[in-house]
Amino acid sequence: MEPSETGVPRQQCADAVLMIRPRAFGFNPDTARTNSFQDPGSATGEAADAAAQSRALEEFDRLVRALESEGVTVCAVEDTATPPKPDAVFPNNWVSFHQGGTLVLYPMESLSRRAERRQDAIETVVGRLGFKVSHLLDLSHFEGENMFLEGTGSLVLDHTERVAYACASPRTHPALVAEWARELHYEPVVFEAANRDGVPLYHTNVLMWIGERVAMIGSEAIKGADRGRVLERLRASGREIIEIGQGEIGQFAGNMLELGTWDEALGDSRVLVMSDTARRALNSETYARLSGCTDTVLAVPIPTIERLGGGSVRCMLAEVFHAP
Repeated sequence: MEPSETGVPRQQCADAVLMIRPRAFGFNPDTARTNSFQDPGSATGEAADAAAQSRALEEFDRLVRALESEGVTVCAVEDTATPPKPDAVFPNNWVSFHQGGTLVLYPMESLSRRAERRQDAIETVVGRLGFKVSHLLDLSHFEGENMFLEGTGSLVLDHTERVAYACASPRTHPALVAEWARELHYEPVVFEAANRDGVPLYHTNVLMWIGERVAMIGSEAIKGADRGRVLERLRASGREIIEIGQGEIGQFAGNMLELGTWDEALGDSRVLVMSDTARRALNSETYARLSGCTDTVLAVPIPTIERLGGGSVRCMLAEVFHAP
């Protein structure tokens, strides 16, 4: 780990996460305008909504149990009943907790998502996990200027190298990436990327993620003028780079997160968390390379949350870096 300005090693992988247990999960047509991963399916009506909520709760609880079984600390907070928040299960878009005590609040593109920002959830993290807020960066006022930056959906962060990767989209404004980077002393790397149909990818974390020793990226989605520049900066980190294609991106293989944990036998170790959908999208060679770069691979099925919400495991986890 690289040292920070205070001499404390910079951590790439958090060992604790905030998760929000949903109360009104479902397909959100407001967010679907910019999220091509969402699929409403054919079932509609109150019964279908109730069934989706029930399945989402099962998937949420399964992921919490799986993480805790690997030694990851989970701060699970119940969603509030009003107003209904169909995307509350994705807290990493409205808040981030950084090493050294910086807390960032983010401007959300969808009106329906802005109620997800909850001071009581932050206070729960502070109380349960001991996170000490030393600096608050509140960017939410940019919603009034129609400028958005949706947390670690918009930003894929290399903490050890202090680099913030961001795919420009209606939800990720380059000027806000630059402001965030200035405030937190990161180098911004902004680029354009799209799916097979040429539609801009709504979040950066659907095409890339960065772990301690490995990074995965779907570089074929990045526009040609930007591709070489992004790959060059990523390779400079010294990590093993694993490429995926548009097919794997569409199955959420770009939406993974490596977390820290502790094991009596292994000591400090790493667990790479992904969905079962993402795991099945990887061929045997890619999976073998990936497994060799981390200590444990954890694949959890969350098909309802992926299909209706358009986000996967990484989107459900807001890391908490609570070391000084």
